[in-house]
Amino acid sequence: MLEFRRVYKSFTDRGRAIPVLDDVSLEIPDRQFVCIVGPSGCGKSTLLRIMMGLTPPTSGTVLYQGRALEGVNLRAAMVFQSFALLPWLTVQGNVELGLHARDLPEEEARRRAAHYLDKVGLDGYEEAYPGELSGGMKQRAGLARALAVEPDILFMDEPFAGLDALTSANLREEVLTLWSDRALPVNTVVMVTHIIEEAVLMADRVVVLTSHPGRIAADLPVPLERPRNKRDEGFDQLVDSIFEKIV
Repeated sequence: MLEFRRVYKSFTDRGRAIPVLDDVSLEIPDRQFVCIVGPSGCGKSTLLRIMMGLTPPTSGTVLYQGRALEGVNLRAAMVFQSFALLPWLTVQGNVELGLHARDLPEEEARRRAAHYLDKVGLDGYEEAYPGELSGGMKQRAGLARALAVEPDILFMDEPFAGLDALTSANLREEVLTLWSDRALPVNTVVMVTHIIEEAVLMADRVVVLTSHPGRIAADLPVPLERPRNKRDEGFDQLVDSIFEKIV
């Protein structure tokens, strides 16, 4: 579905190129949940933004379904760590935002937004404003907004980092339930996290980036059966193996 071929990314600071990602080659097949881990500042979020088409690579090639990705990928959606909700819009209005940008008729946008708000457990909060919601509810609204455009691939940038432990655990389970629901259009998820245990709990596969600039240090399958928990045999061993590869 998504392929990186020798992608390099740098930013310019006072005329000097600062490398962020270096020689990244990666394939993301359909129907896979992939987590990207690595130390702070290694380029995880930049990698995700390149996948989404929000920022172009400095060099290298990004292919989506076999074609070069040019500009924002309209068949993808993203969930941000900061929730990224507009405070002057209601929950319903925030979820409809991407649908209006795609010129969906008003009635269809309203119906689809209500459907995905129900899917994420926010039925009854359509007219609430973001300032009236808890952190977990805000992230559910962000998830509903992403799902409402019915993307082929969903990108998530540390979506649980700003939440308490219990809310994070509940949302992890809900995301996995939604991903496994074949009635929903999203079959492929790529998630950035700095928590290795979270990656092993959720992913089919964990991609490990080195420290700045980010390079792929390892690409590991997670062979544990679902549903998973931290008491699974081999869980700690896999976590330790990933930790050792982050340098």
